[in-house]
Amino acid sequence: MSDSPDDLGERPYTTRTRIVAWVVIIALVLVGGGATVVSLLIH
Repeated sequence: MSDSPDDLGERPYTTRTRIVAWVVIIALVLVGGGATVVSLLIH
């Protein structure tokens, strides 16, 4: 939480990592939900 240049330099990378993490989580939820619907339709 300091105002050091290193902290400012790492902030964009942290934001990018957070966005990627959310995209992966959403993708897993969509794929998991789709698989659940397909399995319910098959059974």
